[in-house]
Amino acid sequence: MLVRDIMTRAVKTIPADATLREAARLMAAQDCGILPVAKGDRLVGMLTDRDIALRAVAQNKDPDTCTVQAVMTGDVKYLFEDETTEDLVRNMSDLQIRRLPVLDRDKRLVGIVSLGDLAAKTGDGRAAAALRSVSGAAPTEGPVAG
Repeated sequence: MLVRDIMTRAVKTIPADATLREAARLMAAQDCGILPVAKGDRLVGMLTDRDIALRAVAQNKDPDTCTVQAVMTGDVKYLFEDETTEDLVRNMSDLQIRRLPVLDRDKRLVGIVSLGDLAAKTGDGRAAAALRSVSGAAPTEGPVAG
């Protein structure tokens, strides 16, 4: 099975120059804890609710003036839509993360994939194994940890 077969396609992005308040409101409206950060049609980072908490709130940054770019993770790990779910499991386990953005071969964002997507659409136990691997590791400050 390919990543494109299980990924979520309707992904909202946030501009790098948006404020953290705008990002938090979008996360609340979308009921999500992660947003891909875009400049035009290119993925330039990932912003998590954990990034906002640790890199902004804990540092007393003003959510009305602090930009997404100031606290996002710029070193984005991703998968291509034509990679296999075996690649997905291996990457999530190796990187200790639960969600990855999905790009096409032109490196444009086409979706996001999570352990939940893997569990819901394959039902073969690989998601549970990956989750055990991710959960057993020390927390990271990576782009999609949490």
